[in-house]
Amino acid sequence: MQTLKGRGVADGIAIGRAVSLQTRIGEIYRFPIAEGDVGAEVERFGEALRITCEEVGNLTRQVGDDLGEELAGIFEAHLLLLQDASFTGRVVDVIESEKVNAEYAVHEVVEELEERFARIDNEYLRERNEDVRDVSRRLLRTLSGFAAHELSEIEGDVVVVADDLTPSEAVHLGRQGVRGFVLEGGGRTSHTTIIARSLNVPLVAGVEGITRLATDEDPVIVEGSSGTVVLHPTPDVLADYTTRRSTLADREAELLATCDLAACTSDGVSVSLLANVDLPEEIEESVRFGAAGVGLYRSEFLYIEKSPEMPSEEEHLDIYRRIVEAAAPYPAVIRTYDLGGRKLAREVMHIEEENPVLGLRGIRLTLARPEAFRTQLRGLFRAALHGDLWVLLPMITTLDEVGQYRDFAAGVMDELAAEGVPFNRDYKLGVMIEVPSAALTADLLARHVDFFAIGTNDLIQYAMAVDRNNEHVADLYQPLHPAVLRMLRSVVEAAARQGIDVEICGEMASDARLAPLLVGLGLRRLSMSPRVIPAVKTRIRELDSHQLSDLARRCLDLETTGAIERELDAFLAERCQPQEAAR
Repeated sequence: MQTLKGRGVADGIAIGRAVSLQTRIGEIYRFPIAEGDVGAEVERFGEALRITCEEVGNLTRQVGDDLGEELAGIFEAHLLLLQDASFTGRVVDVIESEKVNAEYAVHEVVEELEERFARIDNEYLRERNEDVRDVSRRLLRTLSGFAAHELSEIEGDVVVVADDLTPSEAVHLGRQGVRGFVLEGGGRTSHTTIIARSLNVPLVAGVEGITRLATDEDPVIVEGSSGTVVLHPTPDVLADYTTRRSTLADREAELLATCDLAACTSDGVSVSLLANVDLPEEIEESVRFGAAGVGLYRSEFLYIEKSPEMPSEEEHLDIYRRIVEAAAPYPAVIRTYDLGGRKLAREVMHIEEENPVLGLRGIRLTLARPEAFRTQLRGLFRAALHGDLWVLLPMITTLDEVGQYRDFAAGVMDELAAEGVPFNRDYKLGVMIEVPSAALTADLLARHVDFFAIGTNDLIQYAMAVDRNNEHVADLYQPLHPAVLRMLRSVVEAAARQGIDVEICGEMASDARLAPLLVGLGLRRLSMSPRVIPAVKTRIRELDSHQLSDLARRCLDLETTGAIERELDAFLAERCQPQEAAR
């Protein structure tokens, strides 16, 4: 038995068999091939290679005609690589010697080539590594159309072990019934983690070397709240975790009994607990867990699911209508797409940047790509006929961006009116407070919008200069840092002076431990993963609002994150019942 520790980022316990997934070039599985099927697999590779060569040849001629022979030479080099016997022969050799699927053989050979290029001193030759990656991606795409392997081919309970997963891969695998994820990379606020929580799939991130330690078919346990991974558990350990999993299910059933109770403090101060929604499956789930509306629908996941295609206006309308109707009589907050950063900017919007987190993302990207944005807004304004729609703009850094949005939205409404398409002009407009410039000018922004939504995931990242997905600086990502608490207080006060609503929709709102402090800071709208609503509600009902205000004042006077954590934990230990996995 071997016990490994990582960062528990999506709660729950998963028990199953490991399947190792390499993601550095697309979504690659290593499947064993029976002796009698090796020849057919080589033929499948050969057919994919023929088609890929034909595609690249056509592209070379087209580029030559349109853009000149110099640029066509790039693709001629790609064609030469595809026709190079040392490359293709090596792939065939791997298929035959290791008895594996062609996709994995291509992946393995490409990794070998990339390592050789990386050791070359000549910069020009070293940069030809990109040609290798381009060719491999094209070949793998062709292969995927020929008897592509699916994880569903593997029977039983599966735990995916991977170097990393993109959000789209997490959606794909989660919907195939994967029981748990173990990743070498990732973090608590990554969008892959958010997807795992949305699908109720336990996830442990930051387990270095797990893809080398775990091989296919290894029995594995994933304990998401503590970040524990157990390989080859003994019978006693397996029985213990099976019991724990059953206890968690019983605890969830108990918490569900609170769904009809009011979310208010013991002295009667009401708090709205709303649902963060990423996938259609969560719309009905949010109602079941007692959400007072949808506090955040991240519309970029509609793009992620449709990738590489763009969603149509009718697809936008369909999902937004479902959301506003399910949320009624409460509001539904729908954020315009927040692509960019690491979220499909290159795949969907054809953008490649050296520093995407500080680049063309959020509102910047939507205003720079008006056609895609126009389609989304048409769907939103049509959906506003069916419920209380609140439109939320992401990554706002200046007041000018709000003005540009209003001008663009007015033009879209004029188009709909001219076409005779029914829509509703009456909706609330809000902005995300997720960068320090927005937090520091919240008093100015509050004069021009109807509500704020504080996105603590990015706000903490930008305020602390910490990449939230980088395990090397994970300890510096501190939600209870004095700077973060002071920004929260400042934004709440600015909203109150202007008389507008303010909600918090980052991961801080999903933590029952932090909820009392957030209420003490003056927040009365908390949006979170639907499944944690009962735990947060139970915690809030135990406490008095005056005590929470006093707690917030004491924490704001403290100098370090550690001191604030100790103050909060002492307060909870004295006044609250312990909660299991109340995150």
